[in-house]
Amino acid sequence: MGLRLKFNLAMLFALAIGYGLTGYAVHSMLQENARAAVLDMARIMRESALAIRSYTVEEVGPLMQTLSVERFLPHTVPSFAAQTNFRQVREAYPDYAYKEAALNPTNPSDRATDWEADIIHAFRNDDALRELILERDTPTGQSLVLAHPIRITNEACLQCHSTPAAAPASMIALYGEANGFGWKLDEIIGAQIVSVPMRVALERANQTFSTVMISLGAVFLTVFVILNLLLSLSVVQPIRRLSTLANEVSLGNLDAPELEPAGGGEIATLTTAFNRMRRSLENAMRMFS
Repeated sequence: MGLRLKFNLAMLFALAIGYGLTGYAVHSMLQENARAAVLDMARIMRESALAIRSYTVEEVGPLMQTLSVERFLPHTVPSFAAQTNFRQVREAYPDYAYKEAALNPTNPSDRATDWEADIIHAFRNDDALRELILERDTPTGQSLVLAHPIRITNEACLQCHSTPAAAPASMIALYGEANGFGWKLDEIIGAQIVSVPMRVALERANQTFSTVMISLGAVFLTVFVILNLLLSLSVVQPIRRLSTLANEVSLGNLDAPELEPAGGGEIATLTTAFNRMRRSLENAMRMFS
């Protein structure tokens, strides 16, 4: 096996390992960055919902308190305001969702689906769980879900949700007596659930990964070609000339011209040593003749 072939096989093996390890690291980093970006977006959506809830409680509720005595106004309910706002957002971004899902909601549209109910039960089964992050497969691709528990911490909430008899008559007239009652203080009755699609972020990450790997492949190919040229000029060709001369001398052809050492490296030292050995051989031959 020739020197060039051995060198190329060793270099290809090293480059392949480097290419594979780099690809794995880059892919993992880009996927993690994409997931982090989607999670940041989900957190921003949740904070926006919390801001709408606070505004409703502090600004809208007091202004409409007199009117709500005669007719129950859902607009004064923080969860209604937040979810209504995000339903309008979904008209432009249908894959994004915010829901305050409950196991026993006053408004039937807030009732938890099966997978939302699983999240609520996870919070109820683990009192220390404050946040839940998971990924779901949807018809439009993967979606990241950020969930936080909804816990009854204010006794004022029980005025509407303890028993139908304690609830405002205007609320009963709107929603009836079948839902949204029996809540207890410090009980987890639902969850804030934000869903953000991961498809766009993952596609961008994959495109970036492809670009990086193609560029890295081009760099490795360029390095491979340059190293081959350097190997050929600095090692293979000088050794080939020296090997040819050594073969001629070993066959008795002492008229072959000497090689001129080029540079100051090991090949030049070897060439000088060979020339010196050849002269010694010529002197010995003349002494015996």
